[in-house]
Amino acid sequence: MKRQVKSFFAFLLAFMPIMAMAQIDGEFIKPRSGKFLLQNATVETITKGTLKNTSILVENGKIAQIGTSISAPDAEVIDCSGLVIYPGMIDGGTQLGLVEVNSVPETVDYAEIGNFTPNMQALTAVNPNTEAVPVTRVSGVTTVMTVPQGGLFPGTAALINLVGYTPDQMYAGAKAVVMNFPSSARRGRFDRRSDEDIKKDNEKAQKEANEIWERAKSYHELSQKGAELEYYPEMAQLAKVIAGELPLMIEVNAASDIQNAIKWVADKNVKVIFSGVDEGWRVADEIAKAGIPVITGPVQDLPTRQSDRYDAAYSNAGKMAKAGVKVAIRTNESENVRNLPFHAAFAAAYGLGKEEAWKAVTIYPAEILGVADQYGSIEQGKVANLIVATEDPFETRSQIMHVFINGYRIPLSNRHIRLYQEFLERSPNLNTH
Repeated sequence: MKRQVKSFFAFLLAFMPIMAMAQIDGEFIKPRSGKFLLQNATVETITKGTLKNTSILVENGKIAQIGTSISAPDAEVIDCSGLVIYPGMIDGGTQLGLVEVNSVPETVDYAEIGNFTPNMQALTAVNPNTEAVPVTRVSGVTTVMTVPQGGLFPGTAALINLVGYTPDQMYAGAKAVVMNFPSSARRGRFDRRSDEDIKKDNEKAQKEANEIWERAKSYHELSQKGAELEYYPEMAQLAKVIAGELPLMIEVNAASDIQNAIKWVADKNVKVIFSGVDEGWRVADEIAKAGIPVITGPVQDLPTRQSDRYDAAYSNAGKMAKAGVKVAIRTNESENVRNLPFHAAFAAAYGLGKEEAWKAVTIYPAEILGVADQYGSIEQGKVANLIVATEDPFETRSQIMHVFINGYRIPLSNRHIRLYQEFLERSPNLNTH
């Protein structure tokens, strides 16, 4: 009975946003497909410069045409005069869809029990109906990497578009096996371990990582030879990294750990992505020499050491990029992924520059995750993930006027906006009896 009641409330919560949004000022309330002609805008392509007084035709979920004189009499015309069109922003690392309320354990699904669970799929756990999705996409973020947390190999991250009724509908074509690299640093200010205990814990974790990797190599070699293997989904998933089918996304932050991680992957011949990389600026030249791309963030964060400058986190991306590292930006958030443009803005102001900051939330994460043929820039034939704004969304005064994801026109509403509208004009004579 308890399970039935829980299922009923899960069903009710899933459809509450739809029921609550019966009609909002005559606007459409659900994403809708169609043929759309966005006319007379300034288009920031990211990869091919700025196009003035340009139109974009969206059809069958793709960017069908880009030009100054597109004829599409059967399309819905949207006048974008005085507005700017950008590709939808991509957050390279979040827990979006895996958490609803952090303080309610039943709604937290980003970690599994155990230290070695690479086969656990973040995509399977994504809740398409989370309230954080509409909150995020109206801020111009259309695509995110949702990443499991936890042990040494906590699971497989997935890239999702922020539209769809099922996880499979949201899937944007990229996955990565996640590894939390053994850390020699303290876990935070409340870590009371002695230096000796920290060293022992690190050595133990390093040994376990090496043993797991060797077993995965053996598993892969035997499978290649056609050997009949016992059911071992954890090894089968990690073997995909060794086979080159999936990248290994390594979470690593302290400078010494970054150096150790570079050495650890040097002879492994696998595609590697570093994430986090809080102290990347300290060893930027070494990361660049290794040719490892980075998804860093949060940018709006405190320094990792009390002796660091106040802007260490703000300038981290810029210093790595200056050294030659390909840098994408993440929020590492679940509820506040909507703030991605402001993380990028801080990075731009503290050394990265606006052009590179835009690339760090569009084409660079797409390239790092292997989906740049479909996402990250405005080009004919790519998926129509577009945002239309009054000005650069890195500016807080900018307003997002239209959002398209997978060619769907997205309603610009969410729980925050509905709450604002509810109390904007309250009647003082409302009869409460």
